[in-house]
Amino acid sequence: MDIRRILEILPHRYPILLVDRILEAEAGRRIVGIKNVTFNEPFFQGHFPGHPIMPGVLIVEAMAQTGGVLLLGELERPEEKVVYFMSLDAVKFRRPVVPGDQLRMEVEVLQNRGSTCRLKGMAYVEGKLVAEAEMMARIVDK
Repeated sequence: MDIRRILEILPHRYPILLVDRILEAEAGRRIVGIKNVTFNEPFFQGHFPGHPIMPGVLIVEAMAQTGGVLLLGELERPEEKVVYFMSLDAVKFRRPVVPGDQLRMEVEVLQNRGSTCRLKGMAYVEGKLVAEAEMMARIVDK
């Protein structure tokens, strides 16, 4: 799935859209997306000057958006819905993400109760785990 299809599904736009491509998707089960991290990202201006590191909260947001593509992509009219994240659990940051890295987000559905879902996200750079989180989300009307 390329960026055009992602833009049809997610409501996010620059500078907060954090998914560049979907590599794999199994409806209702799991999804794999990537984010190419470049020095041109606006957050690197202040985080941190001379030592750029992607903020952990944005890594979690990238996993959440990838999960949102999975959840909304199955709907007939995704443009009429939005995914709100209700909670984050077991969030861990393992290593820094820096300009030039390619962030690979792997998200799986742990539980789906209609409009409320529990997801587990794991983010990797070059096969090494950089972050993980369990997320609770709800699909609502815009």
